[in-house]
This record gives sequence, structure tokens and C-alpha cells, in this order.
Amino acid sequence: MFGKVAADVLGLSDIGSVIKPQDYDKVDSDDYIMHEDGEKIYFLIKSKSDEYCFTNKALIHLDGTSATSKKRTLRRFDYHLYRISNVLLETAGTVDLDVEIKFKIGSEVYSIDVHKKHLEEVKDLYKSLIKIAEITHDNEIYTNYAKDSLHHASSTLSQVRTENVDVVNQFKEINKLAFDWLSDTKKQYSLKDYGFVFEKYIHN
Repeated sequence: MFGKVAADVLGLSDIGSVIKPQDYDKVDSDDYIMHEDGEKIYFLIKSKSDEYCFTNKALIHLDGTSATSKKRTLRRFDYHLYRISNVLLETAGTVDLDVEIKFKIGSEVYSIDVHKKHLEEVKDLYKSLIKIAEITHDNEIYTNYAKDSLHHASSTLSQVRTENVDVVNQFKEINKLAFDWLSDTKKQYSLKDYGFVFEKYIHN
């Protein structure tokens, strides 16, 4: 008991380990994966109090209050709703026991300590998060371009005055075309499944 409390005080309990794929079904996070919808785990870091589960669709964080408590808070951050940014990797110094993977997802800032023996695995995670951040950033820009284009087109059409025009039907037709076009744009630039990114970069 004293050893566990000492580990908490010293912060040693927060140093995580990378869990191997064959052991994913043994972690608590697996119970919250939406397997029915094709969700799967690609990377998992486990400390004595927390689990950080990276799936093809979201980061699932089982947040423990301490290594001596069984109380957990479940947080889920879908990549298409909470954009990843500010991804950093801090490698270990001579006397350090851990490396740190840092990133922002939505408004939440994470700094995850991982034992330095897992550096090669964490490098793969770093690359994956960098790529997801890049894709979501670019998609946000393209979507905004599409919205701006639609706005300019709508403004231009509203200024056109033509005799003998059925305004009501013309409005309905333009509105439907705009809706369909914007829906197609959102489908193209609102990725929800990033499994292809993890499959490309996770090798260790």
C-alpha cells in the first residue's frame, strides 16, 4: 500500500507503457470501443491510473483520479469534431525515465508520459497525430472555401433581375443545388475514419 502511495506522490504512476495489440482485449478501454460501427484500437498507452486509447475514429481517455482509486472518468474525442494540433514529442534526457507525447485536441491539452523503452512506438504515434492534424487542418480550409464560394454565388444570383422568371421555383432549385453541393463537399472533407493513417505509420 505504501509503495502505491509513494508512486503517486513521486509521479511514477503516471509513466505509461505501450500495450501490444494482442492485449487490447484485456484493457478497460476495449469495453467502450464501438466495434459494431467498425471502430478499432490502433495505439494504447496505459499507466496505473489512466488509459489513452487511439482508435481509427477517436481518442478515448479513461481518466483515473490516482493509482489507488478505482474511480474513472471516460472522455471521448472524435477526430472530426475535436481537431488535433500542437503535436510535440519530447525525448528522454540522460536521467529521465520517460518520453512525452504532447498535443491539443479540441480545447483539451494532453501531455502523456511514456517509459523511454517505448520511444520507437511513440515515434509512430507522433507521426500519426501529425498527419491527422494536417489532414483535418486542410479539410477545414477547403470546407471554408466551399462555404465562401457558395455565399458569393448566392449573392451574385440575388442581384440578377430577369423578366418572366418564376422566382419561387427558381429559389427552390438554387437552394436544392446549393444544399446538395455543400453536402457533397462536407462528405469529401469531413473524414471520420483515420484508420488508413495509423496503418501507414504504426509499425512498432
